[in-house]
Amino acid sequence: MIDSTRKWLRRNRTNFAVGIGVLGAGYVAGQYLLSKVAETRQRMNEDHVAKENLRRRFQQNQEDCTITVLALLPTATENILEALPVESITQDLQQKKAERLGRSAGALDPSSAIPSSGPSSVTDDDGKSLASFQSGSYVHASQMAASKSVSEEAGAPKSTKSKAQLWNDLKISSVTRAFTLLYTLSLLTLLTRIQLNLLGRRNYLSSVVSMASHSPQDPTISLENLDDDDVEPTYGNDFETNRKFLTFSWWLLHRGWRDVMAKVETAVKAVFGPLSPREDVPLEKLSVLILEVRRRVEGATPEERRSHQWLSYLLPPPDQEELLLRGSDMLKSPSNSQAPSIPSPPASPTSNLPPPSSSTAPLRRLLDETSDLIDSPPFTQILTLLLDTTFSHLTDHEIRTEAYRLPDPSNIPRIQEVPDLDTGIAKAKLAAILAVVTRQAHAIGNGVPNRYAQAIEGVKELEAFAAVIYSSQFEFEALGDGRGEEAKEPLRRDEVVVEEKNEGGVVGAATGMFESVWGKITGS
Repeated sequence: MIDSTRKWLRRNRTNFAVGIGVLGAGYVAGQYLLSKVAETRQRMNEDHVAKENLRRRFQQNQEDCTITVLALLPTATENILEALPVESITQDLQQKKAERLGRSAGALDPSSAIPSSGPSSVTDDDGKSLASFQSGSYVHASQMAASKSVSEEAGAPKSTKSKAQLWNDLKISSVTRAFTLLYTLSLLTLLTRIQLNLLGRRNYLSSVVSMASHSPQDPTISLENLDDDDVEPTYGNDFETNRKFLTFSWWLLHRGWRDVMAKVETAVKAVFGPLSPREDVPLEKLSVLILEVRRRVEGATPEERRSHQWLSYLLPPPDQEELLLRGSDMLKSPSNSQAPSIPSPPASPTSNLPPPSSSTAPLRRLLDETSDLIDSPPFTQILTLLLDTTFSHLTDHEIRTEAYRLPDPSNIPRIQEVPDLDTGIAKAKLAAILAVVTRQAHAIGNGVPNRYAQAIEGVKELEAFAAVIYSSQFEFEALGDGRGEEAKEPLRRDEVVVEEKNEGGVVGAATGMFESVWGKITGS
């Protein structure tokens, strides 16, 4: 029996070997499949957490941009209000009115009870115009009277300008001031988005590289330092570079707005100059006048707007970068809390100046990329959208409701029938419009809450533009992108910016690119 069993085993040993091999292979394959499923599930979870972390960082960065704009805006507002003292002109008009009333009262004969109708009508018109201006302004008659008495006690010189000249100055200054603040707010918003998103991108890459260095065997993330020339991957840990880079917003707050104001003032004089404060201005005509001012400032055609250069308003020329940074270094001293004083540039650059410290590689790269973004057509496109939003809020909400006494379209429920109002027939005195514009200048610069900044936050294309900036350099920061040594070359704007005319196109393009860039970084 033992021999028969041995023969049977010898005769079927091949089948036993095949069976054992199949069972072993099946077990190994099952274990391998289970391990792959577990690994895939773990990578998906990690990828989801990483993407949520990226989105959270990006959203937090945008909130920081808004807070930074609201913190910096009062500085520019103070400078603009000081350069265009509308309240001082109003005070001079009050003095003129008081002097005229005093002279007319002294010249009246006590026996005459009724003055001539001509001068009375003129005086009434002037009083109504000035009263309408005061009623809408932050400076009331009592405040102006107190200010006048203080100035008279101090021996302040009286204005030598005529009443017509003062009204013209009031008209030009009030409109110029409000429009300059709108342009400054829009430019400051874009500059801050560019700066903080560039630094946020570097900080994020620094954290990713730091996490990857703790697990060198993890194949999920594999990055190479191509952003800095140093061997260490210090993407965003250079505090001094970040501080110097953010210092360049000083230029717009203290210098750039002057150029903006000069250009806006020229356009306002050409458009609003012929108007009289007593003139009735329909709302439709006012919109046309504001649009004409914008055309003179930004460009009349899309080609002119795209070719308009905003760089000189936002960043200093290269020969003044060193002066700006020297002024910022003075702020580091505890004994000096004043703003840096940057002298005017010489007529010709001197040859004995030392090379600017901004020529260091990380800061120079940040400044060059910022300049490229400002000079790119999408910058002008987004700026136009921001200006459309802010000017629309000023005209269609504030002036419409306060000067023309028309209902605010945003407050009318959709299910309620909108009354048939002909905005072209609705009229308001230019003096009343100037009063609203004067008050809105304070709301633009110091409003709490700032409704103009809130309106800007509602522009979806602004967040898409920030997403493009935040993810643009990921293309050649990550390994395996196929660019090789070409990755060290500056990224061209046409590689990362997608212009779409349809609604949501820019957002969709930026979101798609955001996801594709993340896939290149994580290797998924």
